[in-house]
Amino acid sequence: MKLQTVRDEQKPALDETNANESGNSPIDAEKKLDLKLQDLEEDLSQNRFECRGCGYVYDPNEGLRKYKIPPGTPFLEIDQEIFRCPVCRARYGAYKDIGAKFVPTDGFEDNVVYGFGFNTLPPGQKNVLIFGGLAFAAACFLSLYSLH
Repeated sequence: MKLQTVRDEQKPALDETNANESGNSPIDAEKKLDLKLQDLEEDLSQNRFECRGCGYVYDPNEGLRKYKIPPGTPFLEIDQEIFRCPVCRARYGAYKDIGAKFVPTDGFEDNVVYGFGFNTLPPGQKNVLIFGGLAFAAACFLSLYSLH
């Protein structure tokens, strides 16, 4: 099973018609493609990989304590024979490159401080707050029947 990476998806098809139309020879176009691929190779060290079986995401900044993988270890440097998904036990080849972690732009970071502070909560706490509030509202509504 072949590991899918962003590089494979972004790799442009090289044919002679594209090279001749741009005024470059196929060799020049191939050199440019090699340089782009080298840049992508360097960027892969910070990319996250997602298990296609269960959706677990390996983040190189976090590592994986279960397999004693220290933070900062790129996914491509993990031993393919030993590594299994910590959730569903899928093999190394079941992972797909999903790119680097999203970093908000400067404008978005400024907006996080507005409101009641809910924007700074992690997604799990937001879910508890939203669904807990809905459950509380439903309980209050149902308690009105006791007034009858």
